[in-house]
Amino acid sequence: MMGYGPQAGMSGLLKEGTKQLSGVEEAVLRNIDACKQLKTILCTSIGPNGMNKMVKSYMGKLFVTSDAATIVRELEIVHPAAKLLVTASESQEKECGDATALVIVLAGELLEKAEGLLRLGLHTSDIIQGYEKAGLEACRMLPNLVSYELGDMKNVSEVSHALTSCISSKMHGLEDVIAPLVADACISILPANINTFSVENVRVTKIPGASVADSMVIKGAVLTSNAQGVVKHVRDAKVAIYTCDFEMGQAETKGTVLLTSAQELMDYNKGEERNLEEKVKDIVDKGVNVVVSTKFGEVAAHFLDKYNVMMVKCPSKHEMRRIARSTKAIALPKLQPPTIDEIGKCDVVSVEEIGSTRCIIFKQEQEGSRVATIVVRGSTTNMQEDVERCVDDAVHNYRGMSRDPRFVAGAGASEIEAARFVDKMGEKAPGLDQYAIRKFAEALQIIPRVLAQNSGQDPGVMLSNLIAAHEGNNPYIGVDIDEGTVCNAMDKQIVDHLATKMNAITLATEAACTVLRVDQLIMAKAAGGPKPRDMMGPDDADEAP
Repeated sequence: MMGYGPQAGMSGLLKEGTKQLSGVEEAVLRNIDACKQLKTILCTSIGPNGMNKMVKSYMGKLFVTSDAATIVRELEIVHPAAKLLVTASESQEKECGDATALVIVLAGELLEKAEGLLRLGLHTSDIIQGYEKAGLEACRMLPNLVSYELGDMKNVSEVSHALTSCISSKMHGLEDVIAPLVADACISILPANINTFSVENVRVTKIPGASVADSMVIKGAVLTSNAQGVVKHVRDAKVAIYTCDFEMGQAETKGTVLLTSAQELMDYNKGEERNLEEKVKDIVDKGVNVVVSTKFGEVAAHFLDKYNVMMVKCPSKHEMRRIARSTKAIALPKLQPPTIDEIGKCDVVSVEEIGSTRCIIFKQEQEGSRVATIVVRGSTTNMQEDVERCVDDAVHNYRGMSRDPRFVAGAGASEIEAARFVDKMGEKAPGLDQYAIRKFAEALQIIPRVLAQNSGQDPGVMLSNLIAAHEGNNPYIGVDIDEGTVCNAMDKQIVDHLATKMNAITLATEAACTVLRVDQLIMAKAAGGPKPRDMMGPDDADEAP
């Protein structure tokens, strides 16, 4: 009797249905191709003239934006190599809040250059070694190109100037509107120790209508809702915050009350109401005239109105936390009178109408607030969301400036200068990694090339002019997207944050080297039942049970 033994080779080693790809042709080049496709998607969105992408998420929400972080997040990329680049861009977003597109585009360009070297017969270890050397040297020489240093972190004009380039790259034409708003909001909440600045303390509230130019900064918290009850305006407010419902509560232990007549029921209800009124009176006796809670019962609302207490309903725990931070109040989990330390203070709490939307504003007029809110106006929801993302990037930039106030010339000038430096280093390198070093220098030129291309210029001619200018010892010459020529980036006040750029180059280099190190893909069979019918082809649908 003849038996069947296990299969030979990889199929006998792994579980049935597992796919595996190995070697340069199957694994490395396929990974590089996936990363190149991702790079191609984002290339056209870089710079002030970058185009928007229209992405519809699986939930049906529509995104119209040129923000790389939003695009890659909503695309739901599944290719494992491309996801490595996405992870690197997410790290850049968390650390610096900006230059996420630079990470993916530079990493994709490095891999595209590596593909040519692999086809020439260069080993991946030589390419990785050359890329790591070049990335290290590029980051080492960038501080030598520092052209501007922010002097006063509390000067609105200086901070606005430093934030203009970051904002212009996403909302070209609105930088003069958004930059002063972000500068004012950040400076108003700047702590004594500037290194402890938190981006969470600058919030954005979107109110439809008007134009972006009508946006404003409010030093305090803003809720887009109306106050309950009759009190709509309180000055010198004493604020108590409760994370529980403000109403007649149930007993902590279970019990049964036996009522034998209607009179007993009325007496019982009156007793409950009397207890609640005593609690409200005890709270008012502490000086509280504004109560924030997740919900107000009808009876509780009656007694709060009776004692002229303003009621702010706030079902969101996050908004409640911001109100507590703004007023320096301590949220209480139980309905009880607050102590003096638990009561927050606010100069004005009022209901105001912005456009046609009623808002509750906690405004600090006398002393500095710990929270600032930028009220963004706009004609469409997509426009407001794009401005919100732009504000978020600018606030992250301010946090980066509080830690390192140095800037280098923008408009692709610093990339060209770094490319020249790396290329000269490659000429002197003795080993085979010199080819990878020089390819790294070519990859750095992708930013000025893309800036020129997205503004409708000839990238080849622009790159030649830039290289010629930098060879003549003009390290600040970059791309002028308006005139279609080269320009002095410092004269145009175009600057990039040094630490953000260095971090982006480092992450892009590491991501590219990680992809190049992969020589085999092993993918287990996906779990689950049959495919959904709308994802089946016509042939598959006929075979479905």
